[in-house]
Amino acid sequence: MKRFLVILFVLIGCQPSLWGQEIRVQSAEITFHFTSKDVKGSIGGFNSSSIIDLGNLTESKFSGSVQVETLKTGNFIRDWSLKGGKYFDADAYPSILFKSTKISGNMVDTFQVTGNLTLKGKTKPITFTFTRKDNRLIGLASLFTSDFGIQIKDEREENEVDVTIVLNF
Repeated sequence: MKRFLVILFVLIGCQPSLWGQEIRVQSAEITFHFTSKDVKGSIGGFNSSSIIDLGNLTESKFSGSVQVETLKTGNFIRDWSLKGGKYFDADAYPSILFKSTKISGNMVDTFQVTGNLTLKGKTKPITFTFTRKDNRLIGLASLFTSDFGIQIKDEREENEVDVTIVLNF
């Protein structure tokens, strides 16, 4: 029993308390759902310089990028078309960028991160609502591709995309 208690103490002592400590994002999973066509996909090539202080979120900085070339929807032809000049134009605009400008909310289990999203050379404000689950932050937001010059459907409302970001730390 004594040995079990020693091992338990060591394990607990090795786990940093994430509240009140600056953490860096280790990795992220970014998925999307183009609602009018019921197309789901992911995008990778994630790079982040975020510094997140779970004890003082208002002082945190969320920023990162993904690579358009990694966009996947499960259909090679559709992916190739989306990466082409008519839509995302991966050659001219290889990265999608986000940088936070404001963090607000109850800061305990849910908070909002507002920032600037740059997609295909256009920068627009967007707000992600994050919740914390274990060693992950899960963010949700919606955007319209047509706001960024990516006109997939004729009507703006038909170009809605729901984005999910899972930040692992």
